[in-house]
Amino acid sequence: MKKFLIIVITKLIAKMLKILGKNAGNLPGNLALKWDKSILDYFKITGKVIAVTGTNGKTMTNNCIAQILKDSGKKIVSNLQGNNMETGILSALIKNSSLTGKIDSDYLVFETDESYVPVLYQKIPLDCLVVLNFFRDQLDRNGEMETLVLKIQKFLETYNGNLILNADDPNVSRLSKANPKNDHIFFYSVEKCAESTEELREAAEGTYCPFCRTKLHYEYYQYAHVGKFECPDCHYGKEDIYQLLTQINVENGTFRIGENDYKTQYDSLYAFYDLAAATSVAKLYEIPEESVKQTIEKFVLNNGRLEKLEVNKSKTIINLAKNPTGVNVSLRFLQKDPNPKELLFVLNDNVPDGKDVSWIWDIDFEKLENIERVITAGLRPYDAAIRIKTAGYPPEKIIPCTSIKEAVDKLYETQNTKYVIANYTAIQETRKEILDYQKSHRK
Repeated sequence: MKKFLIIVITKLIAKMLKILGKNAGNLPGNLALKWDKSILDYFKITGKVIAVTGTNGKTMTNNCIAQILKDSGKKIVSNLQGNNMETGILSALIKNSSLTGKIDSDYLVFETDESYVPVLYQKIPLDCLVVLNFFRDQLDRNGEMETLVLKIQKFLETYNGNLILNADDPNVSRLSKANPKNDHIFFYSVEKCAESTEELREAAEGTYCPFCRTKLHYEYYQYAHVGKFECPDCHYGKEDIYQLLTQINVENGTFRIGENDYKTQYDSLYAFYDLAAATSVAKLYEIPEESVKQTIEKFVLNNGRLEKLEVNKSKTIINLAKNPTGVNVSLRFLQKDPNPKELLFVLNDNVPDGKDVSWIWDIDFEKLENIERVITAGLRPYDAAIRIKTAGYPPEKIIPCTSIKEAVDKLYETQNTKYVIANYTAIQETRKEILDYQKSHRK
């Protein structure tokens, strides 16, 4: 009876928040968990649960999987807004359950924070875990990357369900060895392309074999430590690939899987890995390939993840980047663009971001070229400005702003291409200010 009443109350709260224009992404779950720690036991889940985890790309991969399944006629439940901790996933269950806790869906697709994989999926029956990548991220909350890897590895030691792994990340691929009895392991990979390099470009976390400690040999790098690797001693890295993206043309947004050509809205190698993961899930659950191709061709996330806008006659690209690898990959867009452009970099240090912002010193701001101005904002605009200045960028072209609104107003004083990079808690406020500016200056 107690759990029943909790569901009634939290569903009412979720509906009230929706009327008020709020997402109710965490509050219902937060309250339910506070009132009953075992509330997850109340839900009756019959659909297949797919979880997506990793440092970068969770929201895009999760939402793409959900869209593929939905477009193929499946009924899905998902946390599409990216509320990926225990309270966010619990909120999604509350909003989509009956009062008796029954979830009526074919699939439940949950973006899941890495730290919460062992917590949630001891209680929620997991059919498939997708692991994207591991990078250093929010060190004061997560600790070193190895801490997270070991947490998930421990969980996988007794997990016998489907496991989809990025074969090109040595920190992910190693998880295939966690449970030798699990025969349901599938690897995806992205073939060498024009953007691949023979030399390491960014800070890397996976340069040595996790089993024999020999330095890994890379045939090519895609970004950071992601690429085609093999241990010269124990041959770790030689895996049978379940899903391989070939004939990559990043600029045109095209690739091939088997004999089928795909087209995407994205022109980022980063995004191609997310699509490789999403199409691996589609293949595993036997979704018709023609349906998958149609979804991939039209899929756009549009929530600050490589989002493209036209604002005050200026092409604007907005991207979330919450760690050095994410920012460095975002900066590649600037390096490829020969046109006049400006950068807005927004840095917050709220608890979800990590209070320690020393990670900005691992960003390759030294590679800022052909950029007319850099505007910094967020809660730590001066830290960002100092870091960019020490990278050799002309200080007279750096404009620190104490509010995001002020920064957006400054950004659109000129008309040229705008690149906007914001970290975790800054992205939605930054996006809102840009959209508000766009609306108020629309002719």
